[in-house]
Amino acid sequence: MEENLTKTCLHDKHVALGALMSPFGGFDMPIQYKGITEEHNAVRHEVGVFDVSHMGEVRVKGPDAYKFVSHIFVNDVTGAPDGQIFYGMMCYENGGTVDDLLVYKVNDEEYFLVINASNIDKDVAWIKSHAEGFDVEIEDQSPYYGEVAVQGPKAEETVENVLGLPVKDLPFYNFKTIQTDGEEIIVSRTGYTGEDGFEIYGSHDYTRKVWDKLMEAGVQPCGLGCRDTLRFEVGLPLYGDELSAEITPIEASLSMFVKLDKQEFIGKEALAKQKAEGVKRRIVGIELDGNAIPRHGYPVEVEGRQVGEITTGYRSISTGKSVAMAMIDKPYDKLGTKVEVRIRKKTFPATVVKKRFYDKNYKK
Repeated sequence: MEENLTKTCLHDKHVALGALMSPFGGFDMPIQYKGITEEHNAVRHEVGVFDVSHMGEVRVKGPDAYKFVSHIFVNDVTGAPDGQIFYGMMCYENGGTVDDLLVYKVNDEEYFLVINASNIDKDVAWIKSHAEGFDVEIEDQSPYYGEVAVQGPKAEETVENVLGLPVKDLPFYNFKTIQTDGEEIIVSRTGYTGEDGFEIYGSHDYTRKVWDKLMEAGVQPCGLGCRDTLRFEVGLPLYGDELSAEITPIEASLSMFVKLDKQEFIGKEALAKQKAEGVKRRIVGIELDGNAIPRHGYPVEVEGRQVGEITTGYRSISTGKSVAMAMIDKPYDKLGTKVEVRIRKKTFPATVVKKRFYDKNYKK
């Protein structure tokens, strides 16, 4: 099994640092170095760096690039200035989610799409299958790009001082291309942690240089373990847990990214119907009364009857509370509803709360 795993361009560096490695989305990825709690806290209070070279990158170019991206993406990129980034989803006709992604607007005839590692082949095939009739070129650039995410309150000074990249003037959810080391790199003020941060895309050689500089400067390397605890605390979804082919953005409580006033996009009819008629279930937050830890797949019950299940759950590192995101049937999704989480043979009392357990600290 393991010999089929893809290695990122930083794989040998993780092994040399003694990282705990594990399969994720077809890649052999670092889960932790020192420990999840220490790495999580580094990002919340100082700065940490993640290898996110497993993410996929797709470039869409051509006279119909704007029209095509608008067709496959639920958010609205109309009238956006060059350099702006949008979060949103690609959906099937029935409203189920192909993937959640970032769309970087280079200009009206060029967009850069960043997709989830576990979905690269599926996404690229799906994108290409809908390009008929559009004058666009679609290139999967995932094999070329390495990517690191520098995240935390000290991310800006780290990227400026350690990497020598001018990012002070970069607004949240914007990017720029920079000529450096004989190549063009992409730097965006984005992340998946709820903290200020930057994602840096470049060749494998450049990515290795960036990693080495950050390690020399004493920046904490962070694994996918704390990437999950960090994104979870601020209510960000993970594809496969809070979004999937079976879970629409409306059910995931992400309808603010679905622009139904757009002329058309794939899945619009199904999503508009869901929005108008209301969903039968949706993703909410749950807080347990005690210290029991809710995990993915655990049933949520009301008076002994299952009304949903946990999608992600942890003892929150930042708050110390046992909390979870869960897909819950109506009407039990209302804030303040008392439910129980079944953990093996016991049930534990819990309450429906907002699905953000910790406040985001973005620099806007």
